[in-house]
Amino acid sequence: MTSAAGIPSAGRAKLADVAAMAGVSVGTASKALNGGGRMRPETRQRVLDAVEALGFRPNQHAQSLHTGRSWTVGLMTTDGIGRFSTPVLLGAEDALGAGKISVLLCDTRGDAIREQHHLRNLMDRRVDGIIVTGRRTDPRPPLTGIESVPIVYALSPSTDPADTSVVSDDQGGAHLAVDHLLATGRTRIAHVTGPEHHAAARDRARHTIEHLERSSLPLATGRVHFGEWSEAWGRRAADAVLRTAPDTDAFFCGNDQIARGVTDTLRERGVSVPGDIAVVGYDNWDTMALASRPPLTTIDMNLAEIGRIAALRLLEAIDAEPAPGLHTVPCRLVVRESS
Repeated sequence: MTSAAGIPSAGRAKLADVAAMAGVSVGTASKALNGGGRMRPETRQRVLDAVEALGFRPNQHAQSLHTGRSWTVGLMTTDGIGRFSTPVLLGAEDALGAGKISVLLCDTRGDAIREQHHLRNLMDRRVDGIIVTGRRTDPRPPLTGIESVPIVYALSPSTDPADTSVVSDDQGGAHLAVDHLLATGRTRIAHVTGPEHHAAARDRARHTIEHLERSSLPLATGRVHFGEWSEAWGRRAADAVLRTAPDTDAFFCGNDQIARGVTDTLRERGVSVPGDIAVVGYDNWDTMALASRPPLTTIDMNLAEIGRIAALRLLEAIDAEPAPGLHTVPCRLVVRESS
């Protein structure tokens, strides 16, 4: 029994009710919910709107038998702390949830044995695909022992170029930082960053040097200051830079922790930020960027967007339309009071 508006007045809504409200056939409604078949985006959206309006809940067991899919995806992280992987995973979950796909989260804590254990469990659960992420941008070996299950690597790319990887555009991020400092009239820019064996530190440093060279500008001290991803290193490095190049008028730092340490030292020396020296960080980690004095101008890596794009690439691969190779997500400049 339905109301005049075509909405079931009692009982659980059926697929036929969804189809009737959306103005499509039952078959089209089924394809829209299963993510299969080609149809106009507005048609698919009408079906999804009808699902929401009717509170329709598809029978997952029946769907699995019909489609051969489990409607679950594994999200595997090596980042026990979660500062980088959590935004990536949240972005991925948002995109997957829109398609009514459940998510199984596995934390390997960077341990290869634990990774294989989680991998076997995911295979036993017959997941439709896996997203792998981590705390660093360094390339990682591809998962082994996987057959016919699509995998997308997010933030930490696979070393195999035939795999699908979604990463942050570190080159674009470095360019945004340097261009911002140049636009504010800075020409004596120092670069302080993390350990040289980390890809993020090496890549951002290289892109910084190359971009400055296009403006015929060297680094203020003539070299990159590699060290640690810490405030303590930022404080020590700021002292070292100002001893070597007292005319430095800007610091571009490899992360926000280093940048906060730099601003601490400048403040203790009575140097005005940004009046005398501007400071730009990297990561847009609110805990650091907003607590810094003054709050930091920084580069946002768009981690949630990396997760969202990774999820969309995975859904494409599940539908037999993979997009192998390296996909970059643009960074954005967040201007605050330090520049």
